[in-house]
Order: sequence, then C-alpha cells, then structure tokens
Amino acid sequence: MAIELRQQLKLTQQLIMTPQLQMAIKLLQLSRLELMDQIQQELEQNPALEEIQEVASKEELSDQTNADGPTKEVEFEEKIQEDIDWSNYIDEYNSPGKVHFETEGRDAPKYEAFISHKESLSDHLLWQLAMSSPSELERRIGSQIIGNLNRDGYLEISTEELALLNNESVETVEAILTMMQSFDPIGVCARNLSECLLLQARQLGLGNSLITEMITNHLNHLENKNYKAICRALKVSLDEVIQAVNVIRSLEPKPGRQFGDEEPQYITPDIFVYKHEDDFIIVINDDGMPKLRVNTFYKKAITQGEEVSGKARDYIQDKLRSAAWLIRSIHQRQKTIYRVMESILKFQRDFFQKGIAYLKPMVLRDVAEDIGMHESTISRVTTNKYAYTPQGIFELKYFFNSSIKRIDGDSIASASVIEKIRQLIESEDSRKPYSDSKMADLLKKENINIARRTVAKYREMLGVLSSNKRKQL
Repeated sequence: MAIELRQQLKLTQQLIMTPQLQMAIKLLQLSRLELMDQIQQELEQNPALEEIQEVASKEELSDQTNADGPTKEVEFEEKIQEDIDWSNYIDEYNSPGKVHFETEGRDAPKYEAFISHKESLSDHLLWQLAMSSPSELERRIGSQIIGNLNRDGYLEISTEELALLNNESVETVEAILTMMQSFDPIGVCARNLSECLLLQARQLGLGNSLITEMITNHLNHLENKNYKAICRALKVSLDEVIQAVNVIRSLEPKPGRQFGDEEPQYITPDIFVYKHEDDFIIVINDDGMPKLRVNTFYKKAITQGEEVSGKARDYIQDKLRSAAWLIRSIHQRQKTIYRVMESILKFQRDFFQKGIAYLKPMVLRDVAEDIGMHESTISRVTTNKYAYTPQGIFELKYFFNSSIKRIDGDSIASASVIEKIRQLIESEDSRKPYSDSKMADLLKKENINIARRTVAKYREMLGVLSSNKRKQL
C-alpha cells in the first residue's frame, strides 16, 4: 500500500479558552477579599491600570463657591482683657517645682508598644518558669515540656522520652513536671483528662474525696451519665453523686482554652438583600472596592499616533488590553452575582420572608436554567460569596440543598429539617431528652418521613450529643 499526502477540508466546532475568558472565570470564583488582593496586585504590576480617586471636580467647586458667595479672608482680632490678675498669673508660673527639659535628640516612643498583643500559653508558662528561679536543668527540661504542650495545655510527650532526650532519670523529669503542674492555669501540663481534673480538684482542697474517686476510677460513667453505676460501686447516695458531678462540671477540661489564638473571622457580604414594604431590593456591595479605569496617558500614546518604538508599543498595547479585560471581567462578575441572587430570591422568597423553616429544595440546575448559564458557572458564583438577608448572613451555597420527601409526596429542604431538629432539641425536657427515634416519630407527625439514622446524622451536624449524654438530673 503506497503512502501519499492528501488535503482535506474539515469543519469543526470547539471552545477555546481565550485569555479574557480565563480571567473572567478566575475572577468569578474569587471571594471578595481575594478579588481586592488581585486588583491591588494588578495595580502594582500594570502601569496602564489606575484607580479613580474620588475628588471634587472644578465644576462642583465653582458651583459651591457661587452658592456660598465669595470666600472672605478670616481675620483674627486679639484683645487683652484688662481685668486679668497678673500677680497670681506670674506667681503660678514662677512657683518652684520639677523642671523637665526636652531635647531634640530624645527617642520617640516605639509604635510597636501601642499594638495590643494577646499573651500565648507558652509565653505565660515561660514567664512563670523564669520567676521560679530555676536551675539550668529545670530551665532546659521545663522549656521542653512547654514546647510539647498542645493548644489545650496537655503534654504530648512522655516523661520517659524527656528523660532519654536529656540523659536524666525519669524521677528528675517527674519532679520538674510536678512543679510545672502547679503553674497557672491550674491543670496545665497534665497528660490526660483525668490528671487535669485531679490537679484542679486538689487545688480546691478536695483531695481524697468522692470527687477525686469518681475522676480516677469512674470517668467513663461520668461521660455516659451512668450515675446509678457510680452509686453501686462507691456505695453512696444519688444526691451525693449529683453534688460531686456539679463540682466536676465547674472544672476546666481544657486549661489552655483562655490562651487560644483564634481570632474571629468577620464576613463582609458580597450582596445585600433588603426588604422594602412587600418587595425585596438587591444591592451589590461595592464599599471599599477600587474603581478602575485605563490610564489616559498610555491610551493617547497609542491612539494619537505618537512615535513609540515597536517593543514599547507592543508592551503598552498588551498592558492596555489586560487592563480593559480586568475592568470588563469585574463588571461581568458583579452582574452575574446579581443575576444569581435575583434568581435565588425568586425561588426562595418564602425563606426571605418567614425564615429557615420555609427553605425549599433547590439545585444548581434550577438557577442555571433560569438565567441561561452553565451549572459550573453557578457553582463558581456561589462559592465563598455571602449575602446579607433579613434572616441573617448566609453563603450563597446555603440556598442549594437536597430534598426530603414528605409523607404526602411533597418535598422539603434538608436545611429546614435540620432547623426543625434543632428546635425540637431546644424545646425538650432536659430530664427526659428526645432520642433519635423519638425525634423521627415527632417529625413524622409534621409530615416529614425521615429515618432514625438520618436524624442522628443531622444531630451530629448540629454538634449535639446523644440523648443519654444530654440528660440532666
């Protein structure tokens, strides 16, 4: 068979990711803070992009001058009162006292001293270790103990490992550890929960009591609230056990909690939904967002035919094109978010008016078909975007949830079911909390067909313990 070359004409259709489309998709999935960082980075790298500074124009200034009349020069008239008691005035400022002279070479205060800094658990313990006048060995092993504490204040290394690391005996390390377990907060440097609670109980003068006995040998019964088993094992009354349990509840299971470095994360909504009479108003949040435009100097250099070398012209054209794409992509992003929120409002109007219990089942396809976009685009728009609503601040992803069949054949959103479970738990009797099966039966009375396993899953999503652990005596 001979090999030959042939030419064929074929017509195909394909999607090409242009740089403009790539930038639009990239900006669409960014959060508000990430978008502002991206804009700031482009402002630093692209000379053809500039931020519009909002200043009053000459016309506005002239109109204000004409409205207020011509500006007059302010004159100060200094008059000396004739009834001043000069003798007392001179005596006051000639009185002997501490004289302080300031020199120009005086060091200015360091601004770092004015910045609030929260003390960490390690800093707090190292300060106490230094104040105890430690020996070189105590300082070295004590620093290693502090360095091996987790965020809750528990020691995550054994004394045998510390002894081997420092070539010392286990008894020496245990003695140093015992000294450090007396530091503030009480219970720190414990190796487990039982030791942590025992340290706090002994600090309260409750050593060798019913409380220490329960912590040492019956911690599992305390966790499961099996108080009758404790009564049988220790041969005490239920009232005594309950009194001891109330004291144990007042102890801190995580001594390092107060030194946590977690800062609250404040959410700035991307979009606002306000209720006005019987309707809702959607407003895009542009506060703090830089207003961009293409630099006129570089634009005129290209359009007016000024003499610019070939490489410089290509560079300027590339930067102008990039700046125009960025501005257009930001406008498209804001417009898309608005359209998606408008569609969500149409589907979930009962939620905005009445609350979470009226949230309807909805998927990405519903909004995509409503506004004529692809599901992947809706997914990018709703990721890390937040909306302020009359019911609170919610991520746009929150409005998309699975459906649960009702007994009569209708559907209800899973988020609404979770909210109903939360309301049931809040309204239950603390002495007889609802079990998962009981809550499933109560939901069936409200026309919600849901299995016990599903109730348990939603309860765990709410961070609520099981019924036997919620029981209060």
